[in-house]
Amino acid sequence: MVGMTDTDPALELPDEDGDALELPDEAGDADRERALRAGLAEYALEDEDLALIDGLDEDEEGGAAATALPVLAVVGRPNVGKSTLVNRIIGRREAVVEDQPGVTRDRVSYPAEWAGRRFTVVDTGGWEVDVAGIEARVAQQAEVAIALADAVLFVVDATVGATDTDEQVVRLLRRAGKPVVLCANKVDGPAVEADAAALWALGLGEPYPVSALHGRGTGDLLEAAVDALPEVSAHAKPLPDGPRRVALVGRPNVGKSSLLNKVLGTERVVVDATAGTTRDPVDELVLLKGEPWVFVDTAGIRRRVHQTSGPDFYASLRTQAAIEKAEVAVVLVDASSTMTEQDTRVISQVVDAGRALVIAYNKWDLMDEDRRPFLEREIEKDLVQVQWAPRVNISARTGWHTDRLVPALKRSLESWDTRISTGRLNAFLGELVAAHPHPLRGGKQPRILFATQASTRPPRFVIFTTGFLDPGYRRYIERRLRETFGFEGTPISISVRVREKRRR
Repeated sequence: MVGMTDTDPALELPDEDGDALELPDEAGDADRERALRAGLAEYALEDEDLALIDGLDEDEEGGAAATALPVLAVVGRPNVGKSTLVNRIIGRREAVVEDQPGVTRDRVSYPAEWAGRRFTVVDTGGWEVDVAGIEARVAQQAEVAIALADAVLFVVDATVGATDTDEQVVRLLRRAGKPVVLCANKVDGPAVEADAAALWALGLGEPYPVSALHGRGTGDLLEAAVDALPEVSAHAKPLPDGPRRVALVGRPNVGKSSLLNKVLGTERVVVDATAGTTRDPVDELVLLKGEPWVFVDTAGIRRRVHQTSGPDFYASLRTQAAIEKAEVAVVLVDASSTMTEQDTRVISQVVDAGRALVIAYNKWDLMDEDRRPFLEREIEKDLVQVQWAPRVNISARTGWHTDRLVPALKRSLESWDTRISTGRLNAFLGELVAAHPHPLRGGKQPRILFATQASTRPPRFVIFTTGFLDPGYRRYIERRLRETFGFEGTPISISVRVREKRRR
């Protein structure tokens, strides 16, 4: 949780030498890396360790070109359990589920994996015949999902049997010409399996009896679905190098919609003095300083999600999803009033999601001079864990200093994307440990054997050691990483793998 510290006084390391470390040249880095890799042969490494280390060269050269993951669309009429099945496939409760039809309206994509195969699963709204208004638009979105999918998972309620609407969906699927896997859902026990067998009559092949709610039969269903998917999608495209996605988040009535309207130069979203006007995330392409960005206005986060209900509950879920789909989040804080637990909780959500971060103090024009020293103390106390985040003072109402958002966003995203070569990282750690060794614990001192950056977005580092590293020493490593390599605006993950020498 942001705002809480776990400083170990025994591990307070000196800051007076906070300048960036002078590292050896690249040739020296490479020699050090080769020597350290050779030394790892004496230690018992797991297959996962070897895969990580062996994949370094390929990864540092950029690896293979990004490929488009195959797309599996989950379709069916309303209230047959599509979102419940999607949650079962992705292994977490992310798609909104409620015991009433029509909860899902838009096409929502989630990354998924089964038996080592990665793919994208698309949840859709219920498809209905001869409907008008919002239901017609929901059905249209489902049809678009089918057109853009590589295979379709057609969900039918086995306890009800094939309805006229189901047969209409079958005709739609035949016209689309996509591979179809038939899911007979709500088969909670052997007694209902005969009802599932009756769905052979739809002419789509074998119906797979499944209970999405309890997980019964989902393994066989996913095996069939994965077999129907190609290795590379014929319809989806790899993540584009185009506009970066920016989520505007914060507690209610902090000015998120006003900021979006101001950078757009038009009244795109409703702004009202009543808190909680925005319910659904609103995506909009914004041109700032000649560059395109996708800004996503989100609902204000009122309290912990499990304590909300009704529209606020769904708004909180969608806001969390918007954060996870974004690359960087701008957390708006009301500079004219005292910071609240909600503010720090929103920042924690962004950090926990691993997204780049910019903190914007809005309503700066409403803040009097007496408030400023209090704000500085609040920043030191409540935001001690995110001192690395760029801060921008703005007024969304007047547009004052909103142009300063772009440089802050760019700095955060550049850090979020940064990769340090393995040789340079190990040279850095060698210099760091030589200057300030890990404190002795019980007469022993853990030794760092090897380190690598396992991934970016956000930067994640793995350190192989001979013993556990104290939390204070990990924080010291993180602080020096930021000072030396300029990780501004991005969370950093440092994991330690303790490995012992091989027994002879």
